Amino acid sequence: MFKYLLVTLLLIGFSSQAKVIHQERSLYRNILVEETGDLRCLKFDEKARKSSQSCIYKSNPQKLVFNYTKLTFASLLLIDNPKNVLIIGLGGGTLSNVISELYPDAMIENVEIDPAVIKVARDYFAFKENDKVTSKVQDGRIFIKRAAIQQAKYDWIILDAFNGDYIPEHLLTKEFFAEVKSVLADGGVVAANTFSSSKLYEHESATYEAVFGDFINVRTEKNSNRIILAGFNKFPSPVQLAQRIEKLTPLLAPYRVDIKAVSEGMISTKDNKDWPSDTKVLTDQYSPANLLNF
Repeated sequence: MFKYLLVTLLLIGFSSQAKVIHQERSLYRNILVEETGDLRCLKFDEKARKSSQSCIYKSNPQKLVFNYTKLTFASLLLIDNPKNVLIIGLGGGTLSNVISELYPDAMIENVEIDPAVIKVARDYFAFKENDKVTSKVQDGRIFIKRAAIQQAKYDWIILDAFNGDYIPEHLLTKEFFAEVKSVLADGGVVAANTFSSSKLYEHESATYEAVFGDFINVRTEKNSNRIILAGFNKFPSPVQLAQRIEKLTPLLAPYRVDIKAVSEGMISTKDNKDWPSDTKVLTDQYSPANLLNF
């Protein structure tokens, strides 16, 4: 708990001590890179500099900073050895880097609408690209539409497309999730980084259920982001889960991911549905995401 509080204070408390090492205005947003001691962070809004999109420890880039990033690896309790990974929303490229290190043979496609973000990730956050790890400048929904036409399939789809303090509304509708589902390989999983508390929570949950059926909420800290895991075939048995935890524990330890603790934060909506059954589903015609968020 003390370590979490310390990271939180570094991220949101001492803005006066932060040193801006890069700043630019892209086509979409203000981009800042700040340093506070050993911590380097990517931020998207000068006026709301408490919100960081991505952070690394300069002395140990492998060590993950954000709780939500660690929770994303709950996906690996549902899938084995992903071969094709799609990440919508690059940030600093942390997730891509870690997945590439864990699975060097995996093909990883990063999709980011803002070319300036990709350049900053390369220059300041050691985002790595090679013949298996690529980045493409494109709107995430357009990319997925085209991937579906090409009949592409992904074992692991990570939705991390934040824009400031909200998720773009066209990436939060029943129609979009259906498009995502169409490019999900059999036995694969969708992992979505999203808010754990907002007026949008119930609508978002209802929309995921409408497309994917029962899903899993992953949370381990109060007021932290939640990770939604959807599209998987079935939840592993207690024996399978224990075996996967044992296998993953040493692999994820260098990144400071306690996969056993993460597993304890996984709650299926099958028996723990926490929104009213008559909650309105978000659609392309009804998606006031920017209004419901607060």
